[in-house]
Amino acid sequence: MGKSLVIVESPTKARTLARLLGKNYEIMASIGHVKDLPKNNLGVEPENGFKPEYVVIQGKGRVLRDIRKSAEYADKVYLAPDPDREGEAIAWHIAEEIRKKNKNLYRVLFHEFTKRSVLDAIEHPLELDQRKFESQQARRILDRLVGYQISPLLWDKVKRGLSAGRVQSVAVKLVVDREKAIRAFVSEEYWTITARYLGSQAPEFEAKLIKSDDKKVALSDGESSRAVVEDLQNGEHVLSRVDRKERRRRPVPPFITSKLQQEASRRLRFVPKHTMSVAQQLYEGIELGAEGAVGLITYMRTDSTRISDEALGEVREYITTAFGKEYLPEKPNTYKNRKNTQDAHEAIRPTSVVNSPEKVKAFLSRDQFRLYQLIWNRFVASQMVPAVFDATVFDVTCGRHLLRATGQVLKFAGFTKVYIEQRGEEVQKDPDESKQTQLPKLEQGEALELKNLNPEQKFTQPPPRFSEAMLVKELEDNGIGRPSTYASILSTIQDKKYTAKDKGRLHPSELGEVVTELLVENFPDIMNSEFTANMEEQLDEVEEGKVGWLELLKQFYGPFSGTLEKAREEMRNVKRQETPTGLKCPKCESELVIKWGRNGSFIGCPAYPDCDFTSEYTRDEKGNVKLQTDQVTDEVCDKCGSPMVLKNGRFGKFLACSSYPACKNTKPVKVGVKCPEDGCNGDIIEKRTRRGKLFFGCDKFPTCKFASWDRPVAKACPSCDNPYMVEKNQSSGLVYLCPRCKYRLETQEEDGHAS
Repeated sequence: MGKSLVIVESPTKARTLARLLGKNYEIMASIGHVKDLPKNNLGVEPENGFKPEYVVIQGKGRVLRDIRKSAEYADKVYLAPDPDREGEAIAWHIAEEIRKKNKNLYRVLFHEFTKRSVLDAIEHPLELDQRKFESQQARRILDRLVGYQISPLLWDKVKRGLSAGRVQSVAVKLVVDREKAIRAFVSEEYWTITARYLGSQAPEFEAKLIKSDDKKVALSDGESSRAVVEDLQNGEHVLSRVDRKERRRRPVPPFITSKLQQEASRRLRFVPKHTMSVAQQLYEGIELGAEGAVGLITYMRTDSTRISDEALGEVREYITTAFGKEYLPEKPNTYKNRKNTQDAHEAIRPTSVVNSPEKVKAFLSRDQFRLYQLIWNRFVASQMVPAVFDATVFDVTCGRHLLRATGQVLKFAGFTKVYIEQRGEEVQKDPDESKQTQLPKLEQGEALELKNLNPEQKFTQPPPRFSEAMLVKELEDNGIGRPSTYASILSTIQDKKYTAKDKGRLHPSELGEVVTELLVENFPDIMNSEFTANMEEQLDEVEEGKVGWLELLKQFYGPFSGTLEKAREEMRNVKRQETPTGLKCPKCESELVIKWGRNGSFIGCPAYPDCDFTSEYTRDEKGNVKLQTDQVTDEVCDKCGSPMVLKNGRFGKFLACSSYPACKNTKPVKVGVKCPEDGCNGDIIEKRTRRGKLFFGCDKFPTCKFASWDRPVAKACPSCDNPYMVEKNQSSGLVYLCPRCKYRLETQEEDGHAS
């Protein structure tokens, strides 16, 4: 009897499977996709039934040759890429390559990498899923038709190298629309009034004014606030209602992909791409000492909250043993899935709850441990009883005014003993959960002593910019993309410089705004959230067999091709566009305009070439244009003695003489750290490679060859007293590392939580 061949995507999976399956199986890795549409042409024939032209991806020819050779001598071939649409496409393309060598082809789905699960999948193989493959193929063709045909328009009208995407462009539009809402926001004044009382029993408590004359209070200025304060100061205050009741808070479901990305972003400061990378490692297998490689979590791309009966039995037994019977519900907790959920996979959970975070911590990296702990805690908590609170509400009446105090104390921890969901940035807190302190035991109808009144002026705030977690939630709520695509969408819109992050929040670049405006003007359907969401639903229906993939493409491409032809004729040419700024040219008094060049937009004089004034510019919070003034530094020009100013150029910041154009001297920017090499008294400066990549080196080069990819900072190492450390942007935030002893110093995030 010969060996069977199992083909997976990654070498890590291959190593894990080799241990689980033993010597009768040969395991090979395709290392991702082996075929795709070509890079240098459309690769789709709309006039010929949308026939795709698949080519072997560069570098995968040898991989396929090795797979074909092994398949020829194998008893059976098990195609085991990921259990999703992309995995099905990989399996399909490999099958096309090896079917002539071996007809005993089977599809196996590994939802988790444990011996029991893997052997069960091998014993119950499936056929290749044509509908799932056609759904992936339709998505790939749609994305190619949109991206490959709109992008050249942007190259022609804005600048080369730009790209448009069926989903990514809608994601950028969400960020742009939010920025427009922020700029258009007009802050309004309002006042709140808080009273402090003492009743017949201590302690004192606070109540907020909520109604006047049986209407929701709306104090818009200090004068109306003072009138109410005067009423409250002169009136009698009575505890008119006491409402005491027991409140129960149910646990939240186990993680699906989007919720894992959101919670990891809020709690761990992981960007979605990093979350999925670490989750992939936990799924594919971790070496647990003598036990060998074990997959610690189930498949991490899912939108279902379903849990297998076996896993439910295990976690219920664990809860009883670890916490006691009072923490176990009578029946397993079940959770509703969202509309259009693909229920092929379970929720994200530990493959065995016995592998507690502390038990496996020694085998995990810091980020692996933190993410695994999050997944494990959420899963265990999801099958525990509700938390119970004693909640109290006091209504205090003073004449025509009503004030309210709320409070609660935890009576029974329930699931909160293990896990409490982090609040979203845009979610307002439930007033009943605002305090964990108990109100005094007072009786309805008793008079209260007014101890203090605190009128407070406030102003309404604009909607916040999206964090990555918030944008994932927005995409999910609008049905844009699918769980497996969120991480790549967020990476793409930042890599393409359409959006950028400032203090953890996304804002559109000017390029992002310009491209979005052009696409909305010329491709309104493509940029419409409902249209994009509907397309996702139709792709799901292809997989379900309700819609044919060719039918879907035909319905889309007819209207799209007409819109495309119209856009080729009518799209504005931003390269030739000059936008008035309302600012006067300091040289000739002409009204300055915004122009576009190879490196983006700049301010120039419309009288060019007679007037050659140009400048960089910034925008204020309302989007108004401001000339960017040069920052004068302490450096002095070594040629003419004038102050040096800090400028931004094509390859980053540099120092230039303020006497330009009379003196054209320039210098690199010092970082404020002396060269650490023995005997060298040079300064570390910013430098660029031939391709423009930033690095840091000694200004005494070539005499001194010190260089660093990471920015040195004048911060002594607390561990070994090395005179400098280097900055590193890691998934958890900005950290300082000592290049000598590797000591790690974490920074403090802006919200006060350590990274």
